[in-house]
Amino acid sequence: MEKESKIYIAGNNGMVGSAITGNLLKKGYTNLVYKTINELDLKCQEKVDHFFLKEKPEYVFIAAAKVGGIYANNTYRAEFIYENLMIESNLIHASYKNNVKKLLFLGSSCIYPRMAPQPLKEEYLLTGLLEQTNEPYAIAKIAGIKLCEAYFDQYGCNFISVMPTNLYGPNDNYNLDNSHVLPALIRKMHLAKCLENNRYDLITKDLLKRPLNNSGKEISNSEISELLKKYGITKSESSVRLTLWGTGKPYREFLYVDDMADACVFIMENYNGKQFLNIGTGKDLTIKDLSLIVKNVVGFEGEICFDPSKPDGTPKKLLDVSKLESLGWKFRIELNEGIKSVYNNYI
Repeated sequence: MEKESKIYIAGNNGMVGSAITGNLLKKGYTNLVYKTINELDLKCQEKVDHFFLKEKPEYVFIAAAKVGGIYANNTYRAEFIYENLMIESNLIHASYKNNVKKLLFLGSSCIYPRMAPQPLKEEYLLTGLLEQTNEPYAIAKIAGIKLCEAYFDQYGCNFISVMPTNLYGPNDNYNLDNSHVLPALIRKMHLAKCLENNRYDLITKDLLKRPLNNSGKEISNSEISELLKKYGITKSESSVRLTLWGTGKPYREFLYVDDMADACVFIMENYNGKQFLNIGTGKDLTIKDLSLIVKNVVGFEGEICFDPSKPDGTPKKLLDVSKLESLGWKFRIELNEGIKSVYNNYI
């Protein structure tokens, strides 16, 4: 890519897209194009085609997607597969029709079989059954990979895919009904700490900014307590307890979104292969250990419990990042440092 090349970032308002946009600007790329979700419905082929015909981007980053945690993935199964299939199909085909020089599609580590060997090598794709709770989302992401490969094979398009591990960072989604595990942990732990200190004013402030109730208006202390109970935050005379989904035993890997963005731009500048690439740290930890790190960062002193009646998801999904590291890229931001930064940003 040249510094003046016209670059379209689909999904620029989201956590991933905004991080890629920031990285490009930091590196001196000046001709960036993006539209908000209200300005351009990526699920509509006609509107996407019109946008590409008008703007003629030379390079495309597909960071737009419908995403969420285990609850959202398992509950809104039709929405997750339909919306993601439409978004990626429209963008990839429009890129082909308008002679885009290079495209990068962002997938997800959930594409791998549930019980695949660890760490997850790129060649393990489609070697076994997927995790049931996020199967529709995973299938949509696999379709995106295969679209890029097919256009690479048939038309010679330089369309490549990357599979980032679990991401976190500024501009994350903290909606407790559909957020991923780390932002959900940060928010729950923050609310639990406020309840622990009887700071109902801070809880109200949090609820008004990121409503858990339908009205978004101030509610009484007793109503707050009932609302928090829905999300596993309860208070007794002696302490506050936070109950989390599952057993706490599954292992997860986490990558700060600024590192992920840097990897994506690095790959666009340096890689042209058909094979998709994993992006991660090569390190993982249990959800229980993650909760203890967040607890320490937030300063919550209460009890953390787990509800084994709720699903755990995939037992382990650590990415093998040796291919990317062999190209010369490696992550920089350690988990503890990243969580501190994110919590400061949150509050």
